[in-house]
Amino acid sequence: MAVPTSTNPAHAYFESFLQAQLCHDVLSSFQGLCETLGVEAGGGLTQYHKIKAQLNYWSAKSLWAKLDKRASQSAYQQGQACINTKCLVVGAGPCGLRAAVELALLGARVVLVEKRTKFSRHNVLHLWPFTIHDLRALGAKKFYGRFCTGTLDHISIRQLQLLLLKVALLLGVEIHWGVTFSGLQPPPQKGIGWRAQLQPSSPAQLANYEFDVLISAAGGKFVPAGFTIREMRGKLAIGITVNFVNGRTVEETQVPEISGVARIYNQSFFQSLLKATGIDLENIVYYKDDTHYFVMTAKKQCLLRLGVLRQDYSETDQLLGSANVVPEALQRFAREAADFATHGKLGKLEFAKDAHGRPDVSAFDFTSMMRAESAARVQEKHGARLLLGLVGDCLVEPFWPLGTGVARGFLAAFDAAWMVKRWAEGAEPLDVLAERESLYQLLSQTSPENMHRHVAQYGLDPATRYPNLNLRAVTPNQVRDLYDVVAKEPARKKNDKTDAGKTATGEQGTREALLRWCQEQTAGYPGVHVTDLSSSWTDGLALCALVHRLQPSLLDPSDVQGMEALEATSWALKMAEQELGITPVLSAHALVAGGDPLGLVAYLSHFHSAFKNKSKPCSPGSENQGSSGTPSAVLFLGKLQRTLQRTRAQENGDDAGGKKRRLEVEAETPSMEEPPVPEPPSVPLTPPSQHPEAGAGDLCALCGGQLYLLERLCVNSRFFHRSCFRCRVCEATLWPGGYGQHPGDEHFYCLQHLPQTDCKEDSTGRGPESPELPTLGNDSLPSAPSTPIVPQEGANPAPSPSQPTRRLIRLSSLERQRLSSLNLTPDAEMEPPPKPPRSCSVLARQALEGSFVGWGVPAQGPQALMALEKGEEEESPPSSEEEEQQEDVALDEDTEQALLIFAKTSGTMEKYPTWRRTVLRRAKEEEMKRFCKAQAIQRRQNEIEVSLRELEAEGIKLELALRQQSSSPEQQKALWVEQLLQLVEKKNSLVAEEAELMITVQELNLEEKQWQLDQELRGYLNREATLKTDADRQAEDQILKKLVDVVNQRDALIRFQEERRLSELALGMGTQG
Repeated sequence: MAVPTSTNPAHAYFESFLQAQLCHDVLSSFQGLCETLGVEAGGGLTQYHKIKAQLNYWSAKSLWAKLDKRASQSAYQQGQACINTKCLVVGAGPCGLRAAVELALLGARVVLVEKRTKFSRHNVLHLWPFTIHDLRALGAKKFYGRFCTGTLDHISIRQLQLLLLKVALLLGVEIHWGVTFSGLQPPPQKGIGWRAQLQPSSPAQLANYEFDVLISAAGGKFVPAGFTIREMRGKLAIGITVNFVNGRTVEETQVPEISGVARIYNQSFFQSLLKATGIDLENIVYYKDDTHYFVMTAKKQCLLRLGVLRQDYSETDQLLGSANVVPEALQRFAREAADFATHGKLGKLEFAKDAHGRPDVSAFDFTSMMRAESAARVQEKHGARLLLGLVGDCLVEPFWPLGTGVARGFLAAFDAAWMVKRWAEGAEPLDVLAERESLYQLLSQTSPENMHRHVAQYGLDPATRYPNLNLRAVTPNQVRDLYDVVAKEPARKKNDKTDAGKTATGEQGTREALLRWCQEQTAGYPGVHVTDLSSSWTDGLALCALVHRLQPSLLDPSDVQGMEALEATSWALKMAEQELGITPVLSAHALVAGGDPLGLVAYLSHFHSAFKNKSKPCSPGSENQGSSGTPSAVLFLGKLQRTLQRTRAQENGDDAGGKKRRLEVEAETPSMEEPPVPEPPSVPLTPPSQHPEAGAGDLCALCGGQLYLLERLCVNSRFFHRSCFRCRVCEATLWPGGYGQHPGDEHFYCLQHLPQTDCKEDSTGRGPESPELPTLGNDSLPSAPSTPIVPQEGANPAPSPSQPTRRLIRLSSLERQRLSSLNLTPDAEMEPPPKPPRSCSVLARQALEGSFVGWGVPAQGPQALMALEKGEEEESPPSSEEEEQQEDVALDEDTEQALLIFAKTSGTMEKYPTWRRTVLRRAKEEEMKRFCKAQAIQRRQNEIEVSLRELEAEGIKLELALRQQSSSPEQQKALWVEQLLQLVEKKNSLVAEEAELMITVQELNLEEKQWQLDQELRGYLNREATLKTDADRQAEDQILKKLVDVVNQRDALIRFQEERRLSELALGMGTQG
């Protein structure tokens, strides 16, 4: 029952306040409301209760109900928890406003200062489920009716700021605009509190405001003095954001969003984009909100080639400075990328305007991410204590592709408010700081999957949000350096000295431990006497003994007795690389010559770090020894790379043996019968003829420059700088298992640019192109690291070399239908790693297929979707407003039809809208998880590359000192060797982590490839058999064979993961025993 707003001016002001879309309109309507009601703005919760008491009509009551429900949580103690606490919040970004709201609910007096005078950022933020629920509980739908309707899970920064600003004003937060916080003003004497230095000159009331708590949310460029910031660097990363006008036409609403597509698992899309427009991207995201928002990562060389950047500079600030960016070219770049990604369905793209009235498109650098070492500090002077806390970007700068900025920002705001509550309760400062740092340790690990499932129960208390919470993870003694008292000597210097001393002490004895370990592993072998880490290894016998000890099945010890030193050493190096995952750092000639003792020590240290936890060795002749331990990701990727080379050689007709192609990437340890890689041609136990001569390992095979130990990368028995080992076309870093060598020019390429030989074109052509994005042919653009072929069904698992090339597989229609929907599920006792999600429409269909035997035929009744419906209602029950304002999101045709048939046959058509929304939302969440996973991998790869470069620089200095300073004291030399070994161990650890990431990349690639092949195969299966041509049948068979290959590769990955899990479990049980 509506009351006409015209009869009451306060009602009119209130409605204007709710609907205001500009910062100025919000402030003026709220000021008018307060004046009409006779209430003083900025009066805290008292102001809120006065407004609520006088505005009791229908439109306001629903908002009061939501805010009262939030305020009724026990943590707020009915607004009395911080009644005597005065807070200053710096920054009116989303995180600063959210922190101000929580502090106001606690009853504190809250003053907020913001240097800007309006909200103008159109960029769109991804929201986690708990942030959506949290904002709805604050009345977001009252302020912004389109908030997260249907399957939307994002909001523009401007809209988010507006709705939080309105909540903060209602709760009595005092806000000052156009005021810049420039620093703290300590109390000059006892009895006076802490104040702020503000610019420009502020009113006396604000300038003299004394506060107990400072919450900084002013962004990453401003952090209060005293906090230590750590920089996390990656490779150069250039982001481009662009906003286009959203006319909200029917055509625009039907264009699907792109939650994220990344090159790391969908290379075909980006190759098509490059071919069509010349634009080279790493990823792209498209959200539809107030604007059409696109954000993408562009490659520098592409921006230079297309004239977006005038010149190439090493300094990022200079590279992306306004003087070096051509606005017209940047606009053209962004428009073409957006038009291609949406198939031109958005029509004429008109740029939205930024705060300065210019087209809202910009390039930014996110190479470095800043992170504060601590989340809080306490400063004390003349008895006045000040609690300082960080939230938002000045605490942790988010990596934008992960979509974690707002979610973790809100969590930090809650944690900061909880800290203020504990402070107000009178807890000891060190206890407050220790508890806050314990929570801070959890922040970077949080994700929607590892937080409490019931988002409706989230509150200020950390226990409602974090499972397995330990508020004592950090002790008060560990945070003493976060408590600053003026004129007190910081304890940090003492701690630094202590830590440095411990580090120096801990480095001692590494070389001696390595020698003892080598002696233990080679003990008992005839003719092997290891007395040092130099001359004892020149005959090759000691290295053969070490390899045999770690993998007894490779060779009988007696077989090496008659070998020449070079032959034995070459065999040991090869087997260590191919069967143990230990890549060489020096050639066989150099090892036999004994001219590089440092290289030998570095090489043996890799054995030690990889196998030092292996159980005590048995006698040399014992054959009942187990495997070498946990399977290595480096080893797995090495096999993958050799399989790629072998497959390509066979496809090109280079396999003289005529061996049948088979999947070589296996989890189990291979035998000596593994077919050799065509390059370099050699037979086991014989040194390859093209091995480098003695000392050649010191030179890079590409640039010819000097190679130091930590720089060396061995590929196909040749050594390179890691920085030289790049794709010849795009100069991208070549990751393990993600490159190939062309047999014609012998250059290395990433898989996207690996040339195809002219003699092996795909005569059958491709099936129907994906309806989503244009793609090139598979032969010109491999989308996965390798496409080895498995034996046909029923074939002998160990085929002889004389067997002819396999024949086409002929399966029935039912068998093909089953194969196209095949999901790998290992035995019940196995626990494979979670598979990455597929794209949105496929995931939606996957959610339904569990409830069907065939399309439209219920298998278990509606229980499955009823459960989904119940989960949807628990998370966010749709309101009548939401139902009315939902945009019709396109659903896959097969899924739409199946869902309708299911609803009709089960007699529950009234549930169809809820089911449809649920399926779409869950699918979209899974798609976002997949994109975030890919981006996290890419970011970590870049960080590892930077870390390796830093290690190389340190290693070069140490190696030069060791090789040149012959007159240095032996004690100093020994220390340098220990330090070098520490660096080698760090490098090996990073390389192993890099390989682990590439395993996950393989999973993502294969998942995407199986989905693409599945889509193509379904297109052929849905055709009438009588309408198929011979070319169609041939193409269908080709797709089916490729699908079999992908399924087997995924199976190999699962078996590898399972064997490693079992090995780690056995190793752990052995350690406990």
